[in-house]
Amino acid sequence: MRMAKSEINNSNGKDEKSHLVAIADSNIEPTLLQVGNSAVGNGAGNHAVNGTDLVTLLKQYELLPKLREEMAIDKAIAPFDCTPKEQAECCLDFYKQRQLNTEVLREKWLQEQGMTEAQLINLATRQLRIEKFKEATWGKNLENYFLQRKSELDQYVYSLIRVRDGAFAQELYSRLQTGKETFTELAKQYSEGPEAKTGGLIGPVPLSLSHPKLAQILQTSELGELSVPSAIEDIWVIVRIEKIIPAQFDEEMQQKLLDELFDNWLKEQMKKTARLQLIAS
Repeated sequence: MRMAKSEINNSNGKDEKSHLVAIADSNIEPTLLQVGNSAVGNGAGNHAVNGTDLVTLLKQYELLPKLREEMAIDKAIAPFDCTPKEQAECCLDFYKQRQLNTEVLREKWLQEQGMTEAQLINLATRQLRIEKFKEATWGKNLENYFLQRKSELDQYVYSLIRVRDGAFAQELYSRLQTGKETFTELAKQYSEGPEAKTGGLIGPVPLSLSHPKLAQILQTSELGELSVPSAIEDIWVIVRIEKIIPAQFDEEMQQKLLDELFDNWLKEQMKKTARLQLIAS
């Protein structure tokens, strides 16, 4: 199974988040929010913050969308568990990341965060459970998705000259065709972008990160072929492909695609939430 060792998301666990949303969405009399042994304070001196005030603060600090994202993730990963061994390894990694090397430090951290040990375990194992969700949801069809995206994932090394004058671009193209001057020389002297510093050389980069018109030029050009000057918005470009690096369906690529599919899924969940809120209002 492909498991990324990315930084574990620093949230407070699904129980707290569920409580906050219940406050935001229900008609129940707002309750006092306590963190540890103290009421949350805002302003000069601590005072109690009820549920309605808390939602207002979350909106004010632009944290409500993030809370909704985390809750959507928690709902999705709820069916996924970790083995005792996985749980122990996740906790060890969690302790190392936060330098909680002793039981005393861990107890102090729990008190500061207002968390229980069960909530800590939930937090420590969360990223692994997210990875299990990704694998279960998209793993079987990942290779087909890769093949659909391959042309965008292949990486290109190419030379580029960009100028703002179309007639001058045509002149440079003609000079390149004669072979008396090299692409590197003309790019260093005349190109109007940062590629001038590298003699016009760019890459390796995937087509997905290139301007759509430039990506189209690269896709329809042959290796080593000099493209005719083409207009892209307010500039003219001359391009030559130097090297094509085919995308490989290796572990790194699989993780990248799983992350991409997960991000797309999460964005769609947030759109659905926004639509439901609009209907409710």
